[in-house]
Amino acid sequence: MAAKFTVYTDRAKKFRFNLKATNGEIIATGEAYETKAACLNGIKSIQKNAPAAKIEDTTVPAEKKAPAKKPAPKTPGAKTPRTAEPKKQSRKPKAEK
Repeated sequence: MAAKFTVYTDRAKKFRFNLKATNGEIIATGEAYETKAACLNGIKSIQKNAPAAKIEDTTVPAEKKAPAKKPAPKTPGAKTPRTAEPKKQSRKPKAEK
């Protein structure tokens, strides 16, 4: 069985379509159309344009960032540098008179 488009009306009485894979899972859903003819035109557009459609991945930046620097390997006996922590000042409450 090949993939197929199914046309249906939603709760708002608009025409929509789903593209179902051979296993019956929905793999694409169309927008809401006012008329059935417009919905069928949407399907025809996908059938015409999808085989040549390129993938545009907008999840990665256009320019590649430099790879992160790896920390230098630790040598036995080497001390790890410590970051200075601010000194805590302990204040004793003033005694009341």
